[in-house]
Amino acid sequence: MTEKNQKVIRLDVEQPYLTEVSSTALVNRLSRIEGHLRSVRAMVLEHRCADEILLQVTAVKAALNQFSSQVLDHELTACMESCMTGDGDDRLKKVTKVLSTLLKQS
Repeated sequence: MTEKNQKVIRLDVEQPYLTEVSSTALVNRLSRIEGHLRSVRAMVLEHRCADEILLQVTAVKAALNQFSSQVLDHELTACMESCMTGDGDDRLKKVTKVLSTLLKQS
């Protein structure tokens, strides 16, 4: 393989945290989740069947998991580099703790 065809991944380049585009995408996703949750609330107030409500609750949880996954995939590394305090070990402990909590809640 020639040098021109090789992909170079540089880990020392600081990634911007929560750019305007990513922030807008996350807020839009949260807005859709909020709307979905409001509809679940309306279902309860309308005394809809429990199976219908629980199905929608499952959908809301899945949407929140997708939101968390997007933040994890796109923002956590940049956050570690730009806004977390402490040395590398401290930041790793913070990330490990939040991931552990996230996995317990899923």
